[in-house]
Amino acid sequence: MDAVKGLLSPLGVGTGAIQDTLKLVVIGGTVETARRASMSAWSGFIDSFFLTAHFSPDDYPYDWLMHWLSKQPAWGRSREFEITTRSVNRNSITTDTTGDVEEEEEEDDGLVHGRKKRKVQFMPSLDTTHTIYYRGHWLRITRTKRYPDAYGHGASLKISVVARNNDILKKLVLEAKRDYEKDAEHRVHIFLADTTYSCWRWNGARQKRPMSSIVLQPGVKDMLLADCKDFLASEEWYAERGIPFRRGYLLHGVPGSGKTSLIHSLAGELGLDIYVVSLSSKGMSDNTLTTLMGNVPQRCILLLEDLDAAFTRGVSRDEKSTGAPTAATEETAKAAEATDGSTLSLSGLLNSLDGVAAAEGRLLFATTNHIERLDPALSRPGRMDVWINFTHATKWQAEGIFKCFFPYKPATAATTSTSDSVKPKDASQKNLPLPKRKHAHAIPLLTEAEISDLAKQFGEAIPENELSVASLQGYLLKNKTRPRQCVEEVAEWVIQERETREKLKKEKAEREAKEKKEAEEKAKKEKDEKDAKEKEEKEAKEKLEKKERTKSKKRSEVTAKSDSSTITSTASTESTPAAPVTEQSTASESTSSSESETSTGIDADTEESITSEEESDKDKAKEVEAKKDKWVAVKGAATTAVTPIIASDDDAS
Repeated sequence: MDAVKGLLSPLGVGTGAIQDTLKLVVIGGTVETARRASMSAWSGFIDSFFLTAHFSPDDYPYDWLMHWLSKQPAWGRSREFEITTRSVNRNSITTDTTGDVEEEEEEDDGLVHGRKKRKVQFMPSLDTTHTIYYRGHWLRITRTKRYPDAYGHGASLKISVVARNNDILKKLVLEAKRDYEKDAEHRVHIFLADTTYSCWRWNGARQKRPMSSIVLQPGVKDMLLADCKDFLASEEWYAERGIPFRRGYLLHGVPGSGKTSLIHSLAGELGLDIYVVSLSSKGMSDNTLTTLMGNVPQRCILLLEDLDAAFTRGVSRDEKSTGAPTAATEETAKAAEATDGSTLSLSGLLNSLDGVAAAEGRLLFATTNHIERLDPALSRPGRMDVWINFTHATKWQAEGIFKCFFPYKPATAATTSTSDSVKPKDASQKNLPLPKRKHAHAIPLLTEAEISDLAKQFGEAIPENELSVASLQGYLLKNKTRPRQCVEEVAEWVIQERETREKLKKEKAEREAKEKKEAEEKAKKEKDEKDAKEKEEKEAKEKLEKKERTKSKKRSEVTAKSDSSTITSTASTESTPAAPVTEQSTASESTSSSESETSTGIDADTEESITSEEESDKDKAKEVEAKKDKWVAVKGAATTAVTPIIASDDDAS
């Protein structure tokens, strides 16, 4: 300090002002340091009681919390919200929130011109913190948008609370889970494979289907249900024996026989979600399928629909069982890969089903209409353990389906309301929701004996193993309020179905014959074009060879004439006297130049004759002969003129 005063004193600065300034700097720095330290300590103290939970939209707890929040009054009274008429609830179990607005007066069934009335929904905004009081704690909830999806489907959730431990958050999650499962009791969730990101995407929740609505051969349905329940309860048994905890079911048979409906009903009865894989979807490859199979959760149904029509490289391997496509199918596979982008092979599917990275604890269901097209390696035990054959409807099935469509009143009660008549008696219907319609269809209520008698008549009128279950269901749907008329008209309907089937069969045969004829004509036309092209190429080749032979012959003739001309000129030169060296040399030089020019002309003419016709070649050959005769004549004249000069020189000497 004294040193600073000594330096500033000559400048006329007062020491008192300096001291005051330095004191203020020291005091201000101390206060700011203390403030920051206290704030940091306070933040650390608060953070020791402040808990935060993050929920990703890719997992189930996010659905639980969003479903729970939609029922909270404070969530509907948010001071910053979005107004929309679209459903923003991803799980589709309930689309109602406490802030939704509905009209007070509703028409029957809530329909306006054949469709449901739109609801105005109030959803809290994204990137906004909302406060909800829960069990003596204030929850701070924030939704943050992670993906650029529409309507907030990609928003993550963050919940913060001041508490000494995380028990309050555990209770919140468990309560939301119970509430969600209670409302989801009547739903089956469907997930589809996303080949772009190699993940599973939620595709909606479907109403459960009772097992009583599935009419199969006696004992088949009960056997399948019992086998599935036994497998789900045998995880330890499989582990003790070192057997992979997997089970496969192959449902094969005619189209429209109820294969997919059975899987839907089993999922509802077992309380499992369905994960659907489309093997022929764009971008599907061996690596993508392996990743998807590895990410399948336990306790679910994995569905491979239409297994026989799903491959672009064929559904069977070659004779050596290498898993590679045969030579006949390689071009087809390349063309299919170029069109749909699928590169899945049979070997890739086999490895994904029971490879090292394959998931366990899932029920695998595969459906096919042509089991004979499948490779034995795909349908062997260990991959497909249970086979069930679906055929056309039998008389027994037709009778059972008829009873499922029409309700009846019990014989013990004289008068029974509509709601009592449709009350489910089957154990598989205990989890189904009650009807929400205010007015049921005007179905005449018959007694159980009458319905049984009509069902028997209906079954007798249906031919055995001729009509599909889907066609029977379509006929009953058209007559769902006319049980007696349905039975009376079934014989006529069967005749119409046969005529329609024969007509379709005939049209198919005609179309196939036409396509075959067109294919034959096209093949014949292509063959004729190919033969004509080959003939033209052959003729052009022969013509070219003929022209080459002609050219080589003319070239040899020209070369022979040139050689004879050279010999003649040499002989003429040797016969001249040696005295006039200068003139003789000049004549020789001129002769040589003429000869070279002639030779050059001959060669040029020869080259031109290579690309000319026979007449032009003959004309040029005549010109060459004329040039040679002229050269010989000039040479003789020059020799005659030199002779007198030599004689006069001798006389002078």
